[in-house]
Amino acid sequence: MKKWLEELRLSPVKKPLPILSFPAVSLLGISVKELISDSDRQARGMQLIAEHTDSAAAVSLMDLSVEAECFGSKIRVSDREVPTVVGRIVNNEEEAQALKIPEVGSARSGLYVETIEKAVKLITDRPVFAGAIGPFSLAARLLDVEEIMVDCYDEPDLVHTVMEKTTRFIIEYCKAYRQAGADGVVLAEPVTGLLSPSLAEEFSSPYVKQIVDEVQDDRFLVIYHNCGDHTVDMADSILETGAAAYHFGNAIDMKKMLERVPADTVVMGNVDPAGEFCNGTPESIRRATLDLLEKCGGYPNFVISSGCDIPPLSKWENIDDFFAAVKDYYEGNV
Repeated sequence: MKKWLEELRLSPVKKPLPILSFPAVSLLGISVKELISDSDRQARGMQLIAEHTDSAAAVSLMDLSVEAECFGSKIRVSDREVPTVVGRIVNNEEEAQALKIPEVGSARSGLYVETIEKAVKLITDRPVFAGAIGPFSLAARLLDVEEIMVDCYDEPDLVHTVMEKTTRFIIEYCKAYRQAGADGVVLAEPVTGLLSPSLAEEFSSPYVKQIVDEVQDDRFLVIYHNCGDHTVDMADSILETGAAAYHFGNAIDMKKMLERVPADTVVMGNVDPAGEFCNGTPESIRRATLDLLEKCGGYPNFVISSGCDIPPLSKWENIDDFFAAVKDYYEGNV
């Protein structure tokens, strides 16, 4: 996998690697609720997307409610939207100390591991990446996103207690994915993007590094994702995590981030998933894709992608025109 990543970086023509999984619902003719509840449908959806697109890799569902549900959080499920976590389950240090680290396989985590086992048998022409939430973003779902921002200042020990447990679970979850045959994991830390650089350095990066150190090897890569608007300012601590590659959202100027990242480190992003893939037009997403490539395509370590997970009801004509624009760009510049 490290060789694959290096070949991707060195190739003059780079295939895009969008976070593309939930739009499988329209290819399968099912609802989001049906998709998240069935490993066969998830694996088949990944296969259909791989057959439909010339992506650099296949990516499983970025369902960031799975891990919180394992800890006991309630989730809201609908037919059209990605599941969300409802409420908080940790209110104080006593509850944090009592919080049990769940077994991998609890709630729907086992189903998602099964998806990878099935997907790697169906998709053999490109790497298959699993999806998992990052440790701070998981802690924020257990403590509540607004509350954890205050707790980082007022009750840092509480946050660290919870994060030690979320980190341990994510490590074991990623190991299960690796055992199931995944070639890597996209580790999503979106809530970290709301922190200041100093808080991110304390509450996120060291824990992400623990995960990377324990699960990443020559055949299993960690792609770190953060779609916050402060990620350029926290680039140094993000890079200290040691992830194999980095994926950033459309809230930032990608060129500014590329200026902060070493040339031998792959950086991915950041066409607006909601504004373009879901709500744009074929003309607007083509323009946005070509504009980004004109701006960043000269960096040899840049791989174009969506800025975040592409929404379930995104239009396939927009997705197709994204891929077509990337192909046209490289055909005209190589």
